Amino acid sequence: MPTVSVKRDLLFEALGRSYTDEEFDELCFEFGLELDEITSEKDIISKEQGNEKGEGASDIILYKIDVPANRYDLLCLEGLVRGLQIFKGRIRAPRYKRIMPPNGEIQRLNITDETSQVRPYAVAAVLRNITFIKDRYDSFIDLQEKLHQNICRKRSLVAIGTHDLDTVSGPFTYTAKAPLEIKFKPLNQDKEYNAAELMDLYRTDSHLRHYLHIIEDEPLYPVIYDSNGVVLSMPPIINGDHTKISLNTKNVFVECTATDLTKAKIVLDILVAMFSEYCQKPFTVEAVEVTYPNGKSYIFPELAYRREKIKPDIMNKKIGICETPSSLAKLLTRMCLKSHVIGNGNNIEVEIPPTRADIIHACDIIEDAAIAYGYNNIQMTIPKTYTIANQLPLNKLTELLRQDLAAAGFTEALTFALCSQEDIANKLGVDISATKAVHIANPKTAEFQVARTTLLPGLLKTIAANRKMPLPLKLFEISDIVVKDSTKDVGARNHRHLCTVYYNKNPGFEVIHGLLDRVMQLLNVPPNKENGYYIKATEDSAFFTGRCAEIYAKGQSIGSLGVLHPDVITKFELTVPCSALEITIEPFL
Repeated sequence: MPTVSVKRDLLFEALGRSYTDEEFDELCFEFGLELDEITSEKDIISKEQGNEKGEGASDIILYKIDVPANRYDLLCLEGLVRGLQIFKGRIRAPRYKRIMPPNGEIQRLNITDETSQVRPYAVAAVLRNITFIKDRYDSFIDLQEKLHQNICRKRSLVAIGTHDLDTVSGPFTYTAKAPLEIKFKPLNQDKEYNAAELMDLYRTDSHLRHYLHIIEDEPLYPVIYDSNGVVLSMPPIINGDHTKISLNTKNVFVECTATDLTKAKIVLDILVAMFSEYCQKPFTVEAVEVTYPNGKSYIFPELAYRREKIKPDIMNKKIGICETPSSLAKLLTRMCLKSHVIGNGNNIEVEIPPTRADIIHACDIIEDAAIAYGYNNIQMTIPKTYTIANQLPLNKLTELLRQDLAAAGFTEALTFALCSQEDIANKLGVDISATKAVHIANPKTAEFQVARTTLLPGLLKTIAANRKMPLPLKLFEISDIVVKDSTKDVGARNHRHLCTVYYNKNPGFEVIHGLLDRVMQLLNVPPNKENGYYIKATEDSAFFTGRCAEIYAKGQSIGSLGVLHPDVITKFELTVPCSALEITIEPFL
């Protein structure tokens, strides 16, 4: 969940009253939020960098509020205050309007064909006659960053650019050029760079280096110019210094370039709706005409309202309450969803504003009604459908075996389900193609490349990390392994395996064999070939020659046991002999 930091005094001033910390925590809970932490800039710096670094930092109290990831309208102070005020019934939900410029000369943004190779979409709007003060400006910048990290997926889907409109002249052109052809003075720099030099400059920047990969391998970089050739921005990396907004900025040109047009529209609507409050005509946004390479023109922002109908009976049933249609409509209106009863009370018409992109389905409307009603106010009732829960048989068997293996003197380990290719192949002396391993498409680290096909490597790595412990080391694990299976709809299946390892100065084959006998005794499987279990000598690259046996039970091979090969022991950085047992327990259900 995103966390929004707001100054407590500023928040209370906007809300029109003060709260104790407990009262505000309760208000957040009622609204579906969580007051995560009460801190200050000084406390944050002191915790992260030490008390010396925190000296001189601000003591202003900050509220850190956890916001649902899909509530983009609550990611700034303005949206948070607006939502809470409407929820408490102190104000009505504003109506956001798209207006044309008074002089009739609409700003235009023309998109060229070249952008189709990198970021094909763009939308734009103008915040006319806006008034900034320091706190509003900071909130404006912070909301952009929050949106970039959230719905914009770290600028890969959408990148926002905000510019002082009075420093440039339209129409604007969104195009793509070779890196060496793009030259401008980037934000907060003192000289001009071409795009290739900028990539080198920001490679060590703690903030911007995370976005370079989005376009650095492309032959053309996206760029936005005004009619005089002034560079507004090179999305998604950096804006130009020429159009930098300040506290004196009165007219803001907002552009969003994107690989996903729907996300771009949502981001633009959220940003301008939140800060149109500070325009001379509150909650109005000036339109911009965007022309695409195919010649089609569109007017943005859309700021579209839509209407949905929902039956009160369904809402009552889903939530578990019994409210009248008019009461339900009032609950929804408190959640910024203006609603009224239509017909004979059989339907509620809900108007969804442009700021509520999270309302996709009827269940989203019902959820908001439940929040407004208060989850703590819903009466607990016994469900009409009477069912008895039961433990999954495989898990029940697993739990029983765990207890008895621990009673036998073995310690349980819990290892990662993902491992490297070497762990299940090279180190065990087999080829990776023979393992039926499920591969991760884009592994972030060499340690997590495939899903494990055996539990043995995980236990051996656990022993390697605990070599200083006194011998013997006796470990076990009962967990799932994963193998490819074309007959399954997901292309793979899980198997529940039991694996034990005995690590000591002597191999201890008899210890592992004795444990196998004990497990079979617990499973009520007798030691005979007809209807029980038996072992048969075999060869396996992971085990010492002549010291390996395959285990048969229920007419099938269920695993193997033996003394590990010295090469395997060495590859796992171990120094003394080791015996191992691994079987599948599913046939015994």
